[in-house]
Amino acid sequence: MTDLTAIDVLIDPDEQAIERARKINARLLESLPQGWALDDTHKPHITTLQRYVRTADLDQVYDAVEEILAQTDIASLGYQAVKITHADWGFPGYGPTVLLVQVSPEVLAFQAKREAAVAPFVESGGTAEAFVADPGEVISPTIIKWVEAYVPDQIGDGKYLPHLTVGAGKFEDLKVIEAEPFDAFDVHPSGVAVYHLGNNGTARKLLEAWPVNA
Repeated sequence: MTDLTAIDVLIDPDEQAIERARKINARLLESLPQGWALDDTHKPHITTLQRYVRTADLDQVYDAVEEILAQTDIASLGYQAVKITHADWGFPGYGPTVLLVQVSPEVLAFQAKREAAVAPFVESGGTAEAFVADPGEVISPTIIKWVEAYVPDQIGDGKYLPHLTVGAGKFEDLKVIEAEPFDAFDVHPSGVAVYHLGNNGTARKLLEAWPVNA
């Protein structure tokens, strides 16, 4: 079987957005202490594309992403965080929690270009071995299936659900948090990166990065 790596081609948000995400994360950790803290191996980010790619072709994946970046004014892409919400992935009493992000048509076009550029290096059939995992950690079957089906399920207008993952919380606490007023804010890209994915879609290991205006 071909060695595969689960990757996330993502937008690095600006420091203001990261600080907002960390504040929410701290509150979620009060709700669910066994959740995850946002740190250097759980980076706040906005996913553009998740795929299983052949590990031997990773350098070509980076080249393909870089070629698209050369054609795009990343700083001008429009993102706005509009609310806190969560997903029910079958965990007992809690769920992954995100800042849902609205995007401009330019972002959707950027996503489509990336998908096409990476497609030659994609292969189906990824397993838990394609992810970063801590000792004894079990990779969720949901994220394994999610990455497999990211294309076409999360590509394009009406299907792409961009977000900043901010942790996990108990459902009863999330009901309260999500009902509170939320001040929407713009998220400005500070860079683009390729990460090795971890459990629940976390960005665990930086593989390559391109800062904005570098």
